[in-house]
Amino acid sequence: MSHLYQYAIQTSRKQEFVNIDHYIYEALAESGVESGILVVYCPHTTAGITINENADPDVKIDLELGLNKTFPNDKEYVHMEGNSDGHMKSSVVGVSETLIIEDGQPIFGTWQSVYFAEFDGARNRTMYIKIMADR
Repeated sequence: MSHLYQYAIQTSRKQEFVNIDHYIYEALAESGVESGILVVYCPHTTAGITINENADPDVKIDLELGLNKTFPNDKEYVHMEGNSDGHMKSSVVGVSETLIIEDGQPIFGTWQSVYFAEFDGARNRTMYIKIMADR
């Protein structure tokens, strides 16, 4: 048995990390799945999904700074939309994460959360959560 959920996300800045744990818990509660796998997927080429620390908000700031230093928006890029840096960041971060579900809950590390990573905002975005139950 599997369940698919679609969510709209409105980002507000050029680059930001939005905690999406509440969507995961909502989808899990609605699905009723007690044991299985959950996949979070972003169908965009200038956004992504990542798991990182949720305790210190400075980590998100440092991630943004590090990605901007690693992938600056250089004038030399030839992509006409001017968002080549967003495409590179999306490719490196990735567009999905997989979580294990046990006892109706995602298994997280002590300080982990799931984030929607915006690299070309502000935009209206879409995200999917697919939950697959064990047999």
